[in-house]
Amino acid sequence: MPSSWFECRPVSPGVTLITEPFVHPFFRANLYRIAGRDFDIQLDFGVGIASLSKALPGSGRPLLAIATHAHVDHIGSFHEFSRRAGHAAEAEIFATMKDEGTLASWFSGQADALERPPSAGWSMENYRLAPAPLTELLGEGDTVDTGDRLFKILHLPGHSPGSIALLDERNGEFFAGDAIYDDELVDAIPGADVAVYLNTMKRLAELDIGAGHGGHGPSFDRARMHTIARAYIEAKTRSRLQPR
Repeated sequence: MPSSWFECRPVSPGVTLITEPFVHPFFRANLYRIAGRDFDIQLDFGVGIASLSKALPGSGRPLLAIATHAHVDHIGSFHEFSRRAGHAAEAEIFATMKDEGTLASWFSGQADALERPPSAGWSMENYRLAPAPLTELLGEGDTVDTGDRLFKILHLPGHSPGSIALLDERNGEFFAGDAIYDDELVDAIPGADVAVYLNTMKRLAELDIGAGHGGHGPSFDRARMHTIARAYIEAKTRSRLQPR
């Protein structure tokens, strides 16, 4: 990928991990390009400091853009793609990019949000998220069939109301977004709900997967995902039982 802003590397056959190395680590999301026979999937879109669509090499196939949720570090370049899918619970956020849903001001307000600007003369003062209304809705139990891969959509709220994940039930490859990842999980932000997240973690603690790819951090296997989910359940249950 010829770009001075993005880095990429293969993580499995037909799957490329894309990151923004000059973005603060907390906001440095994992983005995935998934090759398909009939069309490709672009899963998540970074902070939008630089154009993701211009940086990606074209395969010649159509592309479906899927946002796992509407937080700033995952939707910056979402508007650059014509076919856009996400969960109905966050459809209004995608359409308006209101700050209370995207948390964009949290990112742009960080003094060290970027290690360097994307180009000479660029200023965070001009940073805005462009609205990206959904053209398709994806919810629990829906499928995305690329012709050679069939992904089941899982609705996994808690981190955000509309968090979704993609599971290839044929080989167990799991794209979790921010529902779960191998790093400190975030649940103390607007839109998050610990009680709802606990139910999601109970589901993930039993989910059968092969390789898992989160919205942040390294990839993980089934055992590691179960460990992360159960540790979250234990920690939150213990904190709720402590006397106030």
